[in-house]
Amino acid sequence: MQITHFGHSCLLLDTGAARLLIDPGSFSAGFEGVAGLDAVLVTHQHFDHLDTDRLGALLTANPDARLIVDVGTSRQLADVEHEVVAPGTSFEVGGSRIDVLGGRHAVIHADIPVVANNAYLVDGTHLHPGDSFTPPDRAVEVLFLPTGAPWLKLSEAVDYLRAVAPRTAVPIHEAVLARPAMHYGMFEQLAPEQTTVRVLDREKPTTL
Repeated sequence: MQITHFGHSCLLLDTGAARLLIDPGSFSAGFEGVAGLDAVLVTHQHFDHLDTDRLGALLTANPDARLIVDVGTSRQLADVEHEVVAPGTSFEVGGSRIDVLGGRHAVIHADIPVVANNAYLVDGTHLHPGDSFTPPDRAVEVLFLPTGAPWLKLSEAVDYLRAVAPRTAVPIHEAVLARPAMHYGMFEQLAPEQTTVRVLDREKPTTL
């Protein structure tokens, strides 16, 4: 699978059968010029995972792309055509299968309501968890690993990495950090023995 990281949580996954853009949010850049998309997937409603101001132009440039979202994001889309999926379901885009896992965003603070969060497992191998550390109920090969957030401690990210124990971990959700390299080093040091940590160059396609 070819993967392009547009910063923070935004990834383009080209499976060979489908081109999927996940979480085109406000902290990401470069996804605006992506064409030939089969679907745009959104894990949850927060602005760093969906920039509604840039969504219209993205969909106009990709008229055949399906917009697939969680229930919370759906409430923000008004007249934008979209599909709602929930954890426990599966669907196909092109020739690729997406299983919806997860369910709830990680707790930011007791005074902030917890919102819905979809994790997307693509072709049974590549997992984008959104903003949740709920371990998947199956083995995955590539984990897109949240690195820094108001809801996240480094120790929790390491525990999640160890629980999933993927072949490869790709750090994402790093835009809130001034120096994420420190976190990347800790992932490399503390990852399960079978896991390789791969930091992707911004906007450069990489096969994993």
